[in-house]
Amino acid sequence: MSQATQSPAHLKYDVVIIGGGIMGASTAWFLADEPDFNGRVLVIERDTTLEFASTTHTNSCVRQQFSTELNVRISQFTAEFVHSLRDRMGGDERVPELRIQSFGYMYLAADEGFADTLRANQTIQHAAGAATQLLTPDQIKAAYPFYTVDDIVLGSINTVNEGYFDGSTVNTWWRRQAIERGVEWLQNEVVAITRTGDQIESVTLASGEVIACGQLVNASGPRGARTAAMAGLTLPIEPRKRYSWVIKADQPLDRPLPLTIDPSGVHVRENGGGTYQVGAHSDIDPAADFDDFAMDPDIWMDKVWPAIAHRIPAFEAVRIQAEWTGHYAMNTFDHNAVHGPHPEVRNFLFINGFSGHGLQQSPAMGRGMAEWITHGAYQTLDLSEFGYDRLMHNRPIHERAVI
Repeated sequence: MSQATQSPAHLKYDVVIIGGGIMGASTAWFLADEPDFNGRVLVIERDTTLEFASTTHTNSCVRQQFSTELNVRISQFTAEFVHSLRDRMGGDERVPELRIQSFGYMYLAADEGFADTLRANQTIQHAAGAATQLLTPDQIKAAYPFYTVDDIVLGSINTVNEGYFDGSTVNTWWRRQAIERGVEWLQNEVVAITRTGDQIESVTLASGEVIACGQLVNASGPRGARTAAMAGLTLPIEPRKRYSWVIKADQPLDRPLPLTIDPSGVHVRENGGGTYQVGAHSDIDPAADFDDFAMDPDIWMDKVWPAIAHRIPAFEAVRIQAEWTGHYAMNTFDHNAVHGPHPEVRNFLFINGFSGHGLQQSPAMGRGMAEWITHGAYQTLDLSEFGYDRLMHNRPIHERAVI
């Protein structure tokens, strides 16, 4: 596989993408795959190992249980893309065949207020073709005997194209094929953006080069607001810490565990081989420093373990095998993506603010960005609902299903 370089081969590119994580890689691949695009593309990534990137710390799951039709359809395209990965990559036999491990997401409502939300969400999901089922506590217990359901009034689950997929492999092949098709990948950092009026002219690298660009894509994850600020633009995105643990149960469950969203906010899912992945955040959830990946020393004992042991008594006896902290790129405006051009600085393009559901939305978002760059409009799924202008006019998208 071609490796990232440290110096650009040219001083002018048709498209410069700041950020080489999942959104940058998706955009680059879809541009390289777009028959009507023949421009020169540069991806600039500060750490091409992605050691601390949100892409690396993801749960790597996909769900259709959203409360807006567009978010449901975005996930449906992800399922289609994952299942046809090799075909979409030209039948390249090096590309593995992937499937979604459809254990589903299990939302648990402990009160009628959230139960009503699940009912309303199911109506939207069904209209979009999702297979969501609402379950009474007795039905939950019959299907998954390991749960405690005495304090639950309703559950919601979809086991069709909802669960784990190998997002790392998708990301690897997006990058690999993009490079093979002529996209340049640079390990460097943008330290300045030159804007003249309503036009982005160039970016300046930490190594000193000034790179002219036709279109500039902000794919810099939790650092998206910092990138926008270099161009004199605002973006309501900040890093939020999310904690993860892999645990091994002394008594593994007798069937796959859905990604269970407990009323406490803690979630836990099947990981395989008697292991399970757990996720949570602190009750007080402030913005984090970009380089702060320290674990909270108390959250496991005070919040997480009590929650999962109550919901699944078999998890009274577990051992932590691994733990880490990642960052959500949290859109504090409405927890949804910001996508497409700035209304005034039209060659500054956003693909930011996914608030924890970025990897699962990356196929549709990268495709949409490539369509916009090539054609000046979305060609398949209309993503204009996520446009920046909603921030300017205070029109939030009310997505109720955020974990």
